[in-house]
Amino acid sequence: MKNKIIPDFGPLKGVRVLCAGSLIAMPHAAGLLADFGAEVIAIERPGVGDTYRGMAPFARNDGQAVSASWAQDARNRLSLTLELDLKVPEIKEIFFGLIKKSDIFMENMVWTEKFGLFDEELLEANPKLVIVHVSGYGRPQFGGLPEVADRASYDIIGQAYSGSLWLNGDPDRPPTVSKPWTNDYISGLNAAIGALAAYVHAQKTGQGQAVDVAQFEAMARMTADNIVSYTAAGLTRARTGTKAAAFQPYGLFETEDDRYVALGVFGPAVYNRCLSAMGLDAEYFNFNDCSSSIESVSSPKGRELDSKITEWCRARTAGEIVETLNQAKVGCAQVNTPAEVIDDPHWLGRGDIIEYVDQTLGRKIKAFGVAPKMSLTPGEVWRGAPALGQDTEVILSKLLGFDRAKMAALREKKLI
Repeated sequence: MKNKIIPDFGPLKGVRVLCAGSLIAMPHAAGLLADFGAEVIAIERPGVGDTYRGMAPFARNDGQAVSASWAQDARNRLSLTLELDLKVPEIKEIFFGLIKKSDIFMENMVWTEKFGLFDEELLEANPKLVIVHVSGYGRPQFGGLPEVADRASYDIIGQAYSGSLWLNGDPDRPPTVSKPWTNDYISGLNAAIGALAAYVHAQKTGQGQAVDVAQFEAMARMTADNIVSYTAAGLTRARTGTKAAAFQPYGLFETEDDRYVALGVFGPAVYNRCLSAMGLDAEYFNFNDCSSSIESVSSPKGRELDSKITEWCRARTAGEIVETLNQAKVGCAQVNTPAEVIDDPHWLGRGDIIEYVDQTLGRKIKAFGVAPKMSLTPGEVWRGAPALGQDTEVILSKLLGFDRAKMAALREKKLI
């Protein structure tokens, strides 16, 4: 990469990502690439910045405050302040100058045409460019109803429209929204996968292209057999709370010390090991292929088993349950709080709790590390989340050759 600004590391070193938009899904996708070495330049409005900067709760230090969400998710990015209105000649010069020097452009502004952004012009300027659009309902160029594609969306909207919200929660209560911002983060994963797949294609063929990520589709892809159950089996899945519909033990169970443990069992071998560890009669509770049948949950004997498991857990501490069942090779974990995971030796041993200096606070914070792990080209965090516009001058000078006088004129016009 010419005129690189960030350190070399990870499998994506040399890849430059330009992104514009706010809040979670698209910036999260860019952040995932940044964790593995991509140089990510985030365009933010002067004096305003990404809306995510204003999301509570806040961490504070010496009169400075930063959104805890921003501090976690915006690390490794470069912040360029720029009014993104391509009808202004100076802005168009900057934006297209950066497009020509970028490999990937990501946006989630939805109504891009009003800013003067058109895929055809971007690909004309940079034929190998990968363009990633992230929106609630997808862009009309990829199909669907234009009036629906034009709708606004947030995480909860995508969960509802995708059908996933219908599946979550207890059967006798309204559906439960999956937290925190699950649809946004899943959409971000889709955007990252799409960006990298298109980038590989561009490197092989020289052909760039547009990638369209719709929040509702990203979430719908995570609903397992929801569609096939209805179309092929005539079944509309019902909410089952933390329980599974066709096998047990599975779900959350309260413990003697007022904690919860998650227990997951599937398949005859694990089922038998679990009941043996609990001192329960696997022959008496033998449901066809053991744990996997509707009968194992809904029959009188199935409900009796659930009652026995509930009693067994309530008579023991969370630590005792986890130790007993994991010794028997049965999946079980206590429901952790942040206070517990930051000192957990397994988390610490895998480098999942790290420290870095937040650029707004000017002090170290503890945050979640980089995942997944890689044996040869691991990701890393080279810098905390940027202060607003922190990198504007270095980007314009190093990448576009702007001198101080030109940048001062742009600042005077409040364009950067």
